[in-house]
Amino acid sequence: MRDAYHEELDSIGEGLVEMARLVGSAVGRATTAMLDADLKLAESVIAADQKVDDLQHDLEARAIALLARQQPVATDLRIVVTSLRMSADLERSGDLAQHVAKLTRLRYPERAVPHDLHATILEMGQLAQRLMAKAAEVIITKDVDLALQLEQDDDDMDLLHRTLFQHLMDDRWKHGIETAVDVTLLGRYYERFADHAVSVAKRVVYLVTGEHADELQPPTQPEGA
Repeated sequence: MRDAYHEELDSIGEGLVEMARLVGSAVGRATTAMLDADLKLAESVIAADQKVDDLQHDLEARAIALLARQQPVATDLRIVVTSLRMSADLERSGDLAQHVAKLTRLRYPERAVPHDLHATILEMGQLAQRLMAKAAEVIITKDVDLALQLEQDDDDMDLLHRTLFQHLMDDRWKHGIETAVDVTLLGRYYERFADHAVSVAKRVVYLVTGEHADELQPPTQPEGA
């Protein structure tokens, strides 16, 4: 009976990894669709989000059933509750990738991103994909050090996000209000996607240690120390 119980816990973990890999792929493909104005690829990203939603619903149902049947305590309870929270982060990440694809569809056959911002958006999309790949690895390995590293990696996304705003606020901006709104939304989608990847990693830290990630981060050294 206990073997079946732990197999079910393992299965929930595998479901989380699959969700992470799907949403990581989705944000990469949505970025390509956006930059290439590829409507067919955008539509495939939009349609594929249903699989992420189905996985979350299935994982949620299995986790709740475990809580009801087994009444887990201590570490096992932490695994189940934390898995539910991670699945919500991953499902929201999939929605954000879908939003990128929907913006592609909305502006087709035009491109939503002006040429001079292509490199920045491409870098944001690639970074988002890498962050989610790391989050998947953290779920598999339970590597606390790697999990804590994600928050530092997320600083790169914040920097790219600020770069977009610098372009938007530049007096030389010549692409109009509609494009400015599109670029603002895109920046927000990628930034939030990265935040969810970091959140997943932080939840793994809590799962493994019982402590919140912020409590394990080394204190910031004062300037001149």
